Amino acid sequence: MCGIVAATSTRRNVVPLLVQGLKRLEYRGYDSCGVAVWNEGLKRVRSVSRVSELSEQIEKDHIEGYLGIAHTRWATHGAPLVCNAHPHFAGDQIALIHNGIIENYEEIREELRAKGVQFASQTDSEVLAHLVRDYYEGDLLKAVEAALNRVRGAYAIAVFCKEDPHRVIVARQGSPLVLGLGDGEMFAASDTMALAGETDRFIYMEDGDVADLTTDSYQVYSHQGREFVPVTREVCKVEAFSNAVELGPYRHYMQKEIFEQPRAIADTLEAVGDVTPGLFGEKAAEVFNDVDRILMIACGTSYYAALTSKYWLEGIAGIPCDVEIASEYRYRKSVPNPKTLVVTISQSGETADTLAALKHARDLGMTKTLTICNVATSAMVRESLLRYITRAGVEIGVASTKAFTTQLTALFLLTLCLAKVKGRLDPKDEAEYMRLLRHVPKAVSAVLALEPQVMAWAERFASKEDALFLGRGIHYPIALEGALKLKEISYIHAEAYPAGELKHGPLALVDESIPVVTVAPNDELLEKLKSNMKEVEARKGELYVFADADTGLESTEHIHVIRMPENYGPLSPILHVVPLQLLAYHTAFIRGNDVDKPRNLAKSVTTE
Repeated sequence: MCGIVAATSTRRNVVPLLVQGLKRLEYRGYDSCGVAVWNEGLKRVRSVSRVSELSEQIEKDHIEGYLGIAHTRWATHGAPLVCNAHPHFAGDQIALIHNGIIENYEEIREELRAKGVQFASQTDSEVLAHLVRDYYEGDLLKAVEAALNRVRGAYAIAVFCKEDPHRVIVARQGSPLVLGLGDGEMFAASDTMALAGETDRFIYMEDGDVADLTTDSYQVYSHQGREFVPVTREVCKVEAFSNAVELGPYRHYMQKEIFEQPRAIADTLEAVGDVTPGLFGEKAAEVFNDVDRILMIACGTSYYAALTSKYWLEGIAGIPCDVEIASEYRYRKSVPNPKTLVVTISQSGETADTLAALKHARDLGMTKTLTICNVATSAMVRESLLRYITRAGVEIGVASTKAFTTQLTALFLLTLCLAKVKGRLDPKDEAEYMRLLRHVPKAVSAVLALEPQVMAWAERFASKEDALFLGRGIHYPIALEGALKLKEISYIHAEAYPAGELKHGPLALVDESIPVVTVAPNDELLEKLKSNMKEVEARKGELYVFADADTGLESTEHIHVIRMPENYGPLSPILHVVPLQLLAYHTAFIRGNDVDKPRNLAKSVTTE
């Protein structure tokens, strides 16, 4: 979600570093941004525009300093206005930036108002800044610790004060934060990529950690009860390459990432030899042997990956599988089973709802946990017993594409491993499944060649305001993902249904004005799907069908067909989602939308 960058140095003006860090975090989504420094007093620049315009204002105002904090905000409390943008000041003494949500901010705000504090914003974050000042008695670390003992919620913060102009205090609880160790300087950021080229030595802060940074030292403290005690955290060497964020020949990151999928899938499979539980961790064989149920927990696109894999896990591995929306799971009473494999799926590994759901499942006694994630150092991976790291690379576009197909790749591998452990995968089937899986990158490349045909459809979709997506069986979640992509970036209202449900309500919406996108693989449900399509055609609906070459479906006046290069059996969902991604992208582009930064959305959702 929001982006944080902080730095203190003995040898240089840190403002260019802060601005560069914000630019690298723009992919997370934001609606305002700002920088604050110490330079003979607290100084700041804030904007409700892009980081590039903030940079121009910084140059105009000659903002420089050896200590500073910077932030990109995605509004939760208060509209996107300059007064609500970070950094927030408490008088002329404290500067603070904050990701997350302080749940009890209203109570604290009223308490501070009673003491005469005046607030300049509608945010929960400014309340925290004033609370730190209220506790400040000459030691910023103690003031921050006292303030954090008062608040409930999620946070990643960076704070400095005018009395100690070479010191930054940072803390995390539920929102990601890393420390960067330099020579005569120290850094903190939401993401290692923000500090690419500045250092390759990082410390991944854990929930409840507070760190005291000066130009030549650092100390991490852990929140234990109401006390903070010194702890040692591992220093990791990470090459945070920034070249992954270059657009190259593409118009948008989303388009680039769609076309990176063959490589991303190949990279995700690169280390896979035989189908063995060891792919998921040292204890995987022991865990898989003791599993009789699977619980999948995820949000958004990752949730649709989980829904797709349910068909594989039950159909190939023969293991009952439940799929839960993470934001709902821990708020209802469920029936725990200690023999459940709890699988969490996340691109960032920091998704707040999914991380909380993982901890909730573990608290219920379900300790057999596995995370499928694109970030090896993320909180979710560290919290799980087992893991599989996809190798999609950095995904900048808010609308996820290559993360989805690499998640599906990992989930199919998980299916094969579980099927083998349970004695449901004979060597012949294993060899055939792996042959298909290794051919997926080439097959996806062939699907990408359909882009010109999809672009022609996008011209028609661009003037629409509603669309229906249909799929059956394992391709129903793919229809859901296609509808999500279209609504996310084109702002066209789109809904997906199992095609057999048309006659139970959605058919009332069908007329000549609403395009009906249909995913039509040549599988056991094809004939039933054709009957559903006839229902649409009889109501003068316009069908746009992505069909396998051997389905026998032909274009007519009201049926438009794009033929997929090949029938891909159980792995067909990975192929069929690609043209749906392209359709959403080109429709949004034609409508003139900001494809990579759709309104109201953020990339990494680290608040509930």
